[in-house]
Amino acid sequence: MIGKMCVLRTCSAGVHYGEVAEHIGMQVVLKKARRIWKWEGAFTLNEVSKGKFTGDTRMSDSVDQILLTEVIEIIPVTEAGVSTLSGSNTYIP
Repeated sequence: MIGKMCVLRTCSAGVHYGEVAEHIGMQVVLKKARRIWKWEGAFTLNEVSKGKFTGDTRMSDSVDQILLTEVIEIIPVTEAGVSTLSGSNTYIP
């Protein structure tokens, strides 16, 4: 997954999106990282990774990098998902 844009689910820090820079055990360094607070129209993160969500979606501004501990799921994002998740239309303050 190194170098790929992914959606990550953690035990306690929620859901994040970004480029996997390092992955050791349950720890992942994510570059160009955004926290996904809320999404509608997708049943699971699998659909989110494909950009198949609609409605009220809330994502944070990006940070250069973040260390996430207790990562329990890493899902590669499709090209359509990258377009949707990286777009400014997904950020609602």
